[in-house]
Amino acid sequence: MSGAMHIKLSLLRPGFELAVDLALPDQGISVLFGPSGSGKTTVLRCVAGLETAARGVVRIGTEIWQDHAAGIRLPAWQRDLGYVFQEASLFEHLDVRRNLEYGLRRAGRNGAGSGLKSAVRLLGIESLMTRSVANLSGGERQRVAIARALATQPRLLLLDEPMASLDFARRQEILPWLERMRDELSIPMLYVTHSSDEVARLADHLVVLDAGRIRADGPVADVLASVESPVVVGEDAGTLVNARIIERDASWHLVRAEFPGGSFWVRDGGQSLGTQVRLRVLARDVSIQLQEPAQTSIQNHLPAVVESIAEGHDPSQALIRLRCGGAPLLARVTKRATHSLQLVPQKAVWAQVKAVAVIA
Repeated sequence: MSGAMHIKLSLLRPGFELAVDLALPDQGISVLFGPSGSGKTTVLRCVAGLETAARGVVRIGTEIWQDHAAGIRLPAWQRDLGYVFQEASLFEHLDVRRNLEYGLRRAGRNGAGSGLKSAVRLLGIESLMTRSVANLSGGERQRVAIARALATQPRLLLLDEPMASLDFARRQEILPWLERMRDELSIPMLYVTHSSDEVARLADHLVVLDAGRIRADGPVADVLASVESPVVVGEDAGTLVNARIIERDASWHLVRAEFPGGSFWVRDGGQSLGTQVRLRVLARDVSIQLQEPAQTSIQNHLPAVVESIAEGHDPSQALIRLRCGGAPLLARVTKRATHSLQLVPQKAVWAQVKAVAVIA
């Protein structure tokens, strides 16, 4: 298979069988998403060499960490990776600097290397270096743990629900730093979560697991916009749209976010003009009309084309994929409405979008 990472694993346990075959990109964040017990952490531990798949291939670029057919299985300590666990697991008797330097020494790296300096800058922990670990907040501890994993300049970074133990406020504090890692680092990251917020804000590539099997796999926008196997992340199925802030209406506290072929008015979050943003549109907030809407409270209406129609999660509903310029949208409408509007693929319509969330 193509892709910078090839992960093919087969693992049988009582009542559970993991069988995955993945080709993942060589940069950005690939998220493993699914309910508890779906196999997310097992995949991560097999990649790290902490668990053994009876049959499997783990190839990171040109490096082969496991290939059962060739009799190759590198132990965990020989795999060039960083691993961030749910708990930071820092040494309480050491300050931040010595925690970071201990991690480098254990990995056989020079504590004065550029990797440590880059990690400290990237995670914004310069002011914490002399701080006792006991005096760090939960978010600060996890940023230090991530910097420790990055300091060795690994070939791959694994993150196993790194915010699961943090409260909402601490998660909101650390998310911008993870976004910065995604945007600035050239190394790939494999990230386990069951949080819809983390998927929407962080994922470049999304793998949805269920009972040890791959339910969906691909670029996050494509996976979320699929009607054949809709992925409900959080409240409802929805799509992600990459856009740029181009206009501000200060009198109404709104900004206009432009994407290829269209734009949305969204709540003004203080972003500068020109800022790239990631928007989320839920299927339940999209309605369809045959003519351009007029005299409506809904501010966003765009010409669109019906691409496909699928069954909804309820027998009375249909899930419709629309194409609005360069962006896909999902609309959840009743089958009665689908029939009365005579909606079929390639039909030209207008999409009304009630709510658009700026998530990153």
